[in-house]
Amino acid sequence: MKSYLLGVWNVIDPVYYSLTRLRYVPGEDKNSKCVFRVRLTRYKGETVKLQDGTIIQKNDILLKIHLHNVKLLKKLQAIKSDMKRAVYIYHMVKKSLPYLAKYVELHPKRPNIKGVIGITTLHKGSRQLGFEVFSIKNEFYRTYKKATFLPINMIANATKHEEPVYLFMSKQNLLERHRN
Repeated sequence: MKSYLLGVWNVIDPVYYSLTRLRYVPGEDKNSKCVFRVRLTRYKGETVKLQDGTIIQKNDILLKIHLHNVKLLKKLQAIKSDMKRAVYIYHMVKKSLPYLAKYVELHPKRPNIKGVIGITTLHKGSRQLGFEVFSIKNEFYRTYKKATFLPINMIANATKHEEPVYLFMSKQNLLERHRN
């Protein structure tokens, strides 16, 4: 059943990709090792202050990162242990961050980009990569995101369903930590 759902998702993913304005990180293609797809977005949440002093406010331009879930789930199917799955995802994200830094560094709107944002339930280990975790204050939006993560969690055999959170990283932190 799960492999059937993954197959369906694999067919739907290109449509999702085009409707959400996502882009592969340049220099990489859908067969690359980079697990991020990205798009520019205007932040709509509450003001947050990051540890390096960066203040992110409503309407600031951020680079929104999405994990390429179909790609990850195909790899994760063979891994039965939740711990090994988490370690695998951590290392894939870590290997992808230099590509993301290069993307931001070369982006024509680089001066306007304040940082990176993601929404995830997979946030353990994210601090070691330079991300900062913030709870989603808007209850309606948090519930909506939790619902959208249900299919992923079912296919991935996730045993625990964590609350979705925001992950932020300032542009300065991204470039200092992950620039090649």
